[in-house]
Amino acid sequence: MSKTEEPEIIHIDITGDIPQKNKPDNATKIRHLLYFVITFISVATMGGIFFVGHTAGAEGILDLVLWEGVLFAVLLLGFLAVHEFGHYFAAVYHKVSTSLPYFIPLPFISPIGTIGAVIKIKEQINDTIKLYDIGVAGPLAGFVVALGILLYGFATLPEPDFLANFEQHDEVVAYVQEHGSFPDEAPAPDGAEIIMFGETILYSFLASFFDNVPPMWEMYHYPFLLAGWLGLFFTALNLLPVGQLDGGHILYSLIGYRKHQLVARLFFGLVVTLAGFAAVPLLESLSDRFLSENLSLGWLLWAMISFSIFRKAYFGHRVWTLAVWLVSLIVVTSVYLLTMGSNFGSGFGVWIMFTLFILYFVKIEHPPVYYEQELDRSRKIIGWTTMVIFILCISPTPIYVQ
Repeated sequence: MSKTEEPEIIHIDITGDIPQKNKPDNATKIRHLLYFVITFISVATMGGIFFVGHTAGAEGILDLVLWEGVLFAVLLLGFLAVHEFGHYFAAVYHKVSTSLPYFIPLPFISPIGTIGAVIKIKEQINDTIKLYDIGVAGPLAGFVVALGILLYGFATLPEPDFLANFEQHDEVVAYVQEHGSFPDEAPAPDGAEIIMFGETILYSFLASFFDNVPPMWEMYHYPFLLAGWLGLFFTALNLLPVGQLDGGHILYSLIGYRKHQLVARLFFGLVVTLAGFAAVPLLESLSDRFLSENLSLGWLLWAMISFSIFRKAYFGHRVWTLAVWLVSLIVVTSVYLLTMGSNFGSGFGVWIMFTLFILYFVKIEHPPVYYEQELDRSRKIIGWTTMVIFILCISPTPIYVQ
């Protein structure tokens, strides 16, 4: 009998040939860490100089950055990190390829030194369960952190004469020392500009339970209040129910493609209308500089610009374009005529930027998902809760200079 030869077993090492999903290499980790460090320095510096740094007696920029600026950076970037890693870990759980969070430094352009952080989803999300979970995880986690920061800030508020740490606050401090409370209006020195932060439903509700809460035109000197307010407002912005923002993902998963398309188009009309409150007075002032006083083209210019915006946003659909444009223009015109001579429009300037941001980057309608699955009861409850959070945390006039 001849001996049968055993087959030869060949071992092939393929571990280095197949990229492992969501397992970044060391170079990638270092790059993202570098972005974070640069953003931290940017936020600490800008926040210390423009907002929380104790300017009274400060001898240089370093005195403004240490330690109030650093504290503000820890709080704000802590919120941003929790928000973005909420998305990241939800994507990892569902085995969706994603990047680590990118922190975006923007010194000297953004007054807080950053425009936030993002993660990049590297593959198409093919069903609404994954879409919902990844979309909701970020704002929900970030909201909890921002709310905690704000509550701690309210619970540990210093006495009103804390403002003596800042220059050009002599009148406020004198009023506080005489009356024991903050003045109802900002006693600004001649020629001074006042940074105004808009009140929100949630912020005002929480503030009502505490003493020594500063007015919104002094709130930004308090690191915990400023970081908490910004955290809640950034959460609300991410929950705008349009395009591929978190709110767009969540609402699409809740109500489906067709209903979301309707809501998103109507909501964009509201955003453009808010932008018009600032755009018409701005265009009026610009036209007055170049034309005679009897010939003002501000309203006409906005009518033309807004028509172009709606036409592009609605892909040239005539009924949608004309209907929403006419309603928006009537509302803007009525409000402008009623408030003529006041500085009403100055608080709405941020919506001009968000109109362009949505139109050219985020888009209005959410792209269709292959498998639209019904969300379970708990997901629906949490999803609609985030929509309530959006209403509680948004402000129509968030930040402006008076």
